[in-house]
Amino acid sequence: VQLVESGGGLVQPGGSLRLSCAASGFTVSLYGMSWYRQAPGKERELVASINSAGGSTNYADSVKGRFTISRDNTKNTMYLQMNNLKPEDTAVYYCKRAGGIWGQGTQVTVSS
Repeated sequence: VQLVESGGGLVQPGGSLRLSCAASGFTVSLYGMSWYRQAPGKERELVASINSAGGSTNYADSVKGRFTISRDNTKNTMYLQMNNLKPEDTAVYYCKRAGGIWGQGTQVTVSS
């Protein structure tokens, strides 16, 4: 069972990135999945989640209207589309499967 994030990088304020979380060893559509982030000196926080049945989603207030969580069952991959990025979005982003399976994280830096 493994999760591998990709898609992070350096982007200017107002820009966009799409993070991917590729799963192996299990089927993403059968589990609740989430994105978390951790900025330097801060606790890890929940950014967005998607449930297994029906795919309903939830977002932290700080990213509502800017981030979109989704999954592609054919690719067994979860995504986080991030638009209108702000410097305060700078963090390491992690994907997580229900039951405590975490990816290794991908760095997102928003800076001019």
